[in-house]
Amino acid sequence: MLAGLAWWGSQAVGGLTGRIALAVLTPALAVVIWGLFAAPRARIQLPAAGVLAVKAVVLGGAAVAVYATGWHAAAIAFAVVAAVNTTVAAFDRQALVWRERS
Repeated sequence: MLAGLAWWGSQAVGGLTGRIALAVLTPALAVVIWGLFAAPRARIQLPAAGVLAVKAVVLGGAAVAVYATGWHAAAIAFAVVAAVNTTVAAFDRQALVWRERS
């Protein structure tokens, strides 16, 4: 995810300063958003649907960014793997909650 965002940032604009800025700031923003809302120990605890939405936006944004660089197959593969991983993790988390309740 971070590499894809950095890669996109390095290609999205003209000029060395803009490329470096986007290559650094785009993944940094994703890290901040993930840490605030989607990480297991997130600072701001969202309901499961909110966490899934944040993950969809960040991971989907990375897939779109890679797609925009012209690596369509890599972007699609990343999107599929990210979606499957997020789905499995969500079901696993829910199963843990159910086990704790019983």
